Amino acid sequence: MPIVVNLDVMLAKRKMSLTELSERMGITMANLSILKTNKAKAMRFSTLEDICRILECQPGDILEYLNDKDYKKLMR
Repeated sequence: MPIVVNLDVMLAKRKMSLTELSERMGITMANLSILKTNKAKAMRFSTLEDICRILECQPGDILEYLNDKDYKKLMR
């Protein structure tokens, strides 16, 4: 799946930990970790909305499309 979740990038830009985001969203660390490590197969729009609201960003700051070749390089 060549859609990448750049949650770690936005967290770093906002100087926020995954733990803090988890607490503010009311979602488990395990579920956020799945997103952060690009192991998620899907994401609810409500989850994306909460992330964008808390991190004050746009969905395009979180989600990125990569071609198959670049995605395979990233996932190595």
